[in-house]
Amino acid sequence: MKTGKNIIYAWFGVFLTVLLFSCNEDRIGENDYGTIKGKVVITGNNTPLPNTRISTQPITSTVFTDSSGNFRIENVPVGDYSVEARIDGYITDFEPTSVVANAAVNVVFELEVSTANNRPPAAPQLIAPAENELLQTIEAVFQWSATDPEDDPLTFTLELRNDQNDDVMLFEELTDTTLTYSPLILGAQYFWQVSADDGINDPILSPVGTFDVISAPVDNRFLFVRNIDGNNVIFSADEDGAEFQLTSQNLNSFRPRRNVAANKIAFLQTDGADVDIYTMNRDGTDKTKVTSSVKPAGFNLNEINISWPPNSDRIYFPQLDKLYRINSNGQGLELIYQTPDGSLISEIDVSETADIIAVKTNNLSGYDVDIFTIDFDGNVLNSIISDMSGAASGISISVTNMQVIYSYDVSEFQSQSYRRLDSRIFLYDMVADTITDISENKASGTNDLEPLFSPNEAFVIFTNTSNDGISQKNVWSLQIGGDDDRGELYSNAFMPDWE
Repeated sequence: MKTGKNIIYAWFGVFLTVLLFSCNEDRIGENDYGTIKGKVVITGNNTPLPNTRISTQPITSTVFTDSSGNFRIENVPVGDYSVEARIDGYITDFEPTSVVANAAVNVVFELEVSTANNRPPAAPQLIAPAENELLQTIEAVFQWSATDPEDDPLTFTLELRNDQNDDVMLFEELTDTTLTYSPLILGAQYFWQVSADDGINDPILSPVGTFDVISAPVDNRFLFVRNIDGNNVIFSADEDGAEFQLTSQNLNSFRPRRNVAANKIAFLQTDGADVDIYTMNRDGTDKTKVTSSVKPAGFNLNEINISWPPNSDRIYFPQLDKLYRINSNGQGLELIYQTPDGSLISEIDVSETADIIAVKTNNLSGYDVDIFTIDFDGNVLNSIISDMSGAASGISISVTNMQVIYSYDVSEFQSQSYRRLDSRIFLYDMVADTITDISENKASGTNDLEPLFSPNEAFVIFTNTSNDGISQKNVWSLQIGGDDDRGELYSNAFMPDWE
């Protein structure tokens, strides 16, 4: 019996040993796992990439990144792995890592955009200038179109050549499909080409475009302004109606005044809320800013003007209640006159030979109008109209220095929009002290505005438009003392000058 009991005890000991050993093995195995976590972003800008497929080799679980680009793989057996990040449109990346027990290892992927299957953009299509177009200006507005199969952002390079010299102009890193350039060479032929670059493939070239520039105008004695896309643009024209654009349609330029002796044109140009006087050649080249610290100003910039007397190098301009003059080179600024009552000077015309300045003043709203002449000492020579209700515009002294012409709204209507209902042209005789209405044949419902004498004083050039305040303006002329001799000169035009 003793021997039997010993055998039983021995077998029981073996059983306990095996049981204890098995329990201990199970406890150790539970600790042979770790975690792989990390983040997937785009190379260069660190933008998170959601929905990226994350897997391992050897194979464990497969997960996808969340909206922040983060991922986490739990219960990964201890060991060495290659972790893969894969998503369409990006180059697949692999990162080695070692998983340790009861710990999380961090893996960061920076994926590059895949360009293996990226297609190049289509060849740009040239829109303007049209093929073989003859430009009536020294400014070209280039326009083209381009598309990309993957809608990749495109940059453009425009190359411009001409047949007058060997210059090659390159305009690079353009993001818009429009480019304005000036000045062009008058009488030249130009060749232009655009390339499109998606930053991935080689740039794609457009066909070569060709256009010509008009030769220099010979006898453009007329000047006027035309509104293009919200900006005032200055044109010159001859008596046959041939037009030539002088200023950029991307700038607001107005009130041209030609000086025959200098063979130049003075004009106003705005830059934000400021306006300055500029000069340019008759073909629109050599634009030069004249004013600086003291600038033209008034109750309404569209209702002020400047004067550049014949055979003079000095340009006259108003600034609120003051009248200044300045040399055309920007030097020699002088204060000439200041209104004694603080009224605003809006328009002037100057005859240096006769020592006469014609002046139009008004209040802050443009009304309470006075038109008078003074000498250079500020003494009043002629009071033409005084303290009048209604609007007035345009003032011009005749070549003989014996007459003044102006326009005035006889309806005496006043409004915040400065609308006029029946503006007519009047001729004042400084010798006889008489006023004559020369708009007697004006169509009803229209306004005659901005009158100026012709060089021979036989005609008046002016703007006519509907009194609704929104209709198109046109430049007309009428013969002084003529029998219904009115005629339209230029359509969609205003602020005329005739020298």
